[in-house]
Parts: sequence; structure tokens; C-alpha cells
Amino acid sequence: MKVIILAAGIGSRLGNPKPKPLTPLSNGETILKRQIKNITKFISIDDIYVVVGFKKDIIMEEFPEVSYVFNNIYDQTNTSKSLMRGLKKTIGHDVLWMNGDVVFDQDVVKRILEFKGSCMAVNTMSVGEEEVKYNINKSGYIKEVSKIVLEPLGESVGVNKIIASKIPDFIKMLDKCNDDDYFEKGIEFAIDKGLVIYPVDVSDKLCIEVDFKEDLENANRQLQRK
Repeated sequence: MKVIILAAGIGSRLGNPKPKPLTPLSNGETILKRQIKNITKFISIDDIYVVVGFKKDIIMEEFPEVSYVFNNIYDQTNTSKSLMRGLKKTIGHDVLWMNGDVVFDQDVVKRILEFKGSCMAVNTMSVGEEEVKYNINKSGYIKEVSKIVLEPLGESVGVNKIIASKIPDFIKMLDKCNDDDYFEKGIEFAIDKGLVIYPVDVSDKLCIEVDFKEDLENANRQLQRK
């Protein structure tokens, strides 16, 4: 199992001068530090790849133990292209990947790893207008995943897994994406080509993608209750 953390973006919506994964949390950790701590409960730090771009040296200096993939056109591309670069380094392995701005419990990682097959973590308790939403087909696996979904069942929270045999085709679908597409567009392309990816409900766990200050405040409130 390999891990890819997508941390190349500018993250301008939070208004921080540093990369968003270095946003401090109320417990004294940064988002990325908490991610790495929780991942390494189950997976070796030697198997973690962080895709960097914006102010990459700051991240690399703070976390020298992990491996890095550089997206040199981070200011012109979105997560579909950063993920594609990471996956090209991990062919032959199952891959757990996540956005670098997701605050989550270690039990979220455990639940995803224990699921047999490709999957994505979802929250069925919330369907925000600006969030990535999903629905399923009659067989129970993901049919659509994007910001515009009719009759959504919940939100995709940015933590996902794909099995090794599906990665080469998935890379082709990410390559098909426009530069400004999120990786979810690549998932939809792959679904059309036969990818089976199931939702894994983590609504009962802390798993919040921090896009806005309100998200950060919500994550900090939940951390303070632990």
C-alpha cells in the first residue's frame, strides 16, 4: 500500500500565506502533521508520497521523512493532474490518496484500508452546496461524484483508495481531464469505463475537508471535544 497526499495547491480561500496543509489546528498540530501521524499508525512513512508545488520548500523542510513528487505547474493545474503525477510513481500498488487539507481521525484510515476494493470516504450527514457530492447506482457503488449531483446522498470528503489493477486505466482517465479539473472528474470518467468504487461511510468520525474558515472552525471544535 502506498499513500499520496495532494498538497500542491495555493489554497487561497483560507487566506493563509503558507500552503493550506500547514494550517495550524487547535491541538497544536498542522493538518499535514495530523495526516501523517494518523496514516503511520497503519502504513510506513517510507510509503507516503506528498505532491507539492506552492511553496514546496516549506513543506519539504518540515517533513523530510516522506517522499515528494513535484507538480511544477501547480498554478495552472488542479488535483486531477497532481494525482496523476503521484500515481505514476506508485504503479503496482494499492493506493490510498487524499487531499492535503482533510482533518481526519485515524479510524477513517483504518476503515478505508479494511474495505476490500476501491472506495471513497463519504459523509452522509451533510450535503453542502460547495462540496463534492455523490450518489450510487442500484448495485451500491458510486455513480456520480462532483459538485453538481442530482439527489445526492452525501459528500465525498477527500480520502480515497484504488486497487493496483485499476491504476493504469485511472491514470489514462486523469490524463483525459482538463487542467482545471478535480480528480473526481477522472473518477467519473473511470466509472464510465467500468471502475467499481464504493462509498465508505465515515459520518461518525472526524473527517472534514478544510476549504473555508468555517470548515476549520468546525474541525477545531470537534478536536476540542476529543
